[in-house]
Amino acid sequence: MSKGTKQINCLGDWLEQVEKIGEVKHITAPVDSDLELGSITYMNGKTVGGPTLLFENIKGYPGGRLLFNPYGTSLNRVAISIREELGKTPIEYTKILADKMKKRIPPKFIEAKDAPVNQNIDRDDKVNVNKFPAPTMWPRDGGKYIGTADSVITQDAVSGRVNMGTYRQMILNDKQVGFYASPGKDAVLDRETWWKQGKPAPVAAVYGQDPLLFLTSATSFPKDVSEYEFAGGINGAPIEVFKSDVTGLTLPANAEIIIEGFSYPDKTCEEGPFGEFTGYYGRPGGATPYIDIKCIRYRNKPIVTSALMADYPSNECGTMWAMAKAAKIWNDLDALGVPGIKGVWSPPEAAGWGMTVVSIEQRYAGHAAQTMALAAQCMGGAYFTKYVVVVDDDVDPTNLAEVIWAMVTRSRPAQSIEILRETWSTYLDPSLNPPEIRPWGSKCLINACKEFKNLKVFSPRNLLKKEMYEQVCARWAELGFEGKPPVITTFEPFKDAHIG
Repeated sequence: MSKGTKQINCLGDWLEQVEKIGEVKHITAPVDSDLELGSITYMNGKTVGGPTLLFENIKGYPGGRLLFNPYGTSLNRVAISIREELGKTPIEYTKILADKMKKRIPPKFIEAKDAPVNQNIDRDDKVNVNKFPAPTMWPRDGGKYIGTADSVITQDAVSGRVNMGTYRQMILNDKQVGFYASPGKDAVLDRETWWKQGKPAPVAAVYGQDPLLFLTSATSFPKDVSEYEFAGGINGAPIEVFKSDVTGLTLPANAEIIIEGFSYPDKTCEEGPFGEFTGYYGRPGGATPYIDIKCIRYRNKPIVTSALMADYPSNECGTMWAMAKAAKIWNDLDALGVPGIKGVWSPPEAAGWGMTVVSIEQRYAGHAAQTMALAAQCMGGAYFTKYVVVVDDDVDPTNLAEVIWAMVTRSRPAQSIEILRETWSTYLDPSLNPPEIRPWGSKCLINACKEFKNLKVFSPRNLLKKEMYEQVCARWAELGFEGKPPVITTFEPFKDAHIG
C-alpha cells in the first residue's frame, strides 16, 4: 500500500479502502436470501469492474449483513487485497503477487481473549449456524450455502501442518454443514490422516474474512506449508491467530465468523447440487462428510462473505483466481529453472482455472515445449486446467485477442498441439461423462510461438515505430480522443524502417 495508507487487518479495514474508491454498493432495500441475492449479484456482475455488493436488509435475518463477490472483475479490489497501489496492469500485479508469495511470514499468536472474532462465542446447545444469512444462489441448488468465499481450516494429524482451503459448505441444519472437497485437495488428505488413526477430524470454517485470506485459501500452494505463511508474506506482516480450545486448530483472530467442529468417516449427508465455477451445476448430490459444529465465534454485527459461481463475468472465480493461479505458476516455473518467462495469465473468461497462457522469450530449441509441459503439471497449474498456451514475448498473455492471433498465425495444428491424458481434474467438470470417469481429465498444450529453428526467417510482424507511437500519444487529446491512449509495448526493431 502507499505511504500513509492504513494497514489492512480485517474485512472492515478492507471495506474502508474499497469505499474510498467507490466500489462498494450498499443494498438497503429488503432482499430475499432465496435466489434474489444471487440474481442481483449475477446481474450486477455483467458490468465488468462493477462494485462489490453489501446487502444490509436481508429478509429473515434482522441486522444480518452479507458481502457478495468481494473481488468480482475489479483489478482495483485485487490490488487493495494484495496491499498494492492502484493503476498497474494485470501482468504487473501478477509479477508483484508472485514475488510476494516467495516471502513467507509465519503467523503471530495472540491470546484468544484478545481476538475480535471472540466477541461472541456460542457453544454446544447454543450453536445455530442458521442465525447468519446464507443464500440459495441457483434454482437447483441443494440448499443454502454459507461457505463460498470462505476459508476451511484443517490440520495434518501427523505433521501438524495447518491448511486453509476454499470449499463449498451447505447448511444441513442448525448444527451441521456439508464438508465437500474434490479428491486430491488438502482438506480431503488432512481429514483422512485423522480417520486412519480412528479419530474425528477437527475442522473450522471462516465465513467472513479479509479477502487476502480468501485469495490464499483458494490458491494451490505446496502441501507441506501453511497458507498462513503465504498470506503473511503478501500482507507484509504476520497474520494474527490464536489456538482454539475446542479443536486445537490455529484460527484467524480478526475474522468475522468462525465455526468449529469435527468430521467423521462414517457420518455422511446428501449434499448438492450447487451452481459451480464452471457455470454448471456440480456433483448432483451424493454421500458427503459433514461437520458437527461444536462452537461458533463471531464479531458484533458480523459480515458473511459470499462468492457467486457463474459464467464470466459474473463469476467470483475470475479475476482474483486468474491472478493468484498465474502468480503461483510463475513461481513454480522459476523454481523449476525455466528461463525467459515474461508473463503468466489464467484468463478469467475460462472459468477461472480452465486455461493458462505463458509468454516467453525463446532461448533454445524445445524451450516452448518444455514451458508448456511444466506449466501444465506444476502444483499451481495441474488442477482442472484444460488448455495451456505458450506465446512469444511480443504477445500480452492477458489479452485474449492477441493470444488467439498468435495461435492462428504461429501454431500449426498438426505439429504444435500435444495432449496429456489421465491428469488431475475435478468432479465439478461437466464435460467428463459418465460421471464415474471423474476426477481424471486431460490437457491440451498449444505451442503458439514462432518455430525456434525458423526464427530468423519467420515473417516480420507489422509493428509501429516507437517514436511515432509516442508522437501520437502526445497528441491524443488534441486529436479529439477521450481517455488515455492504448498501451503498446512492442515496436518495430528495424531502425531504418519506413515511417511515412
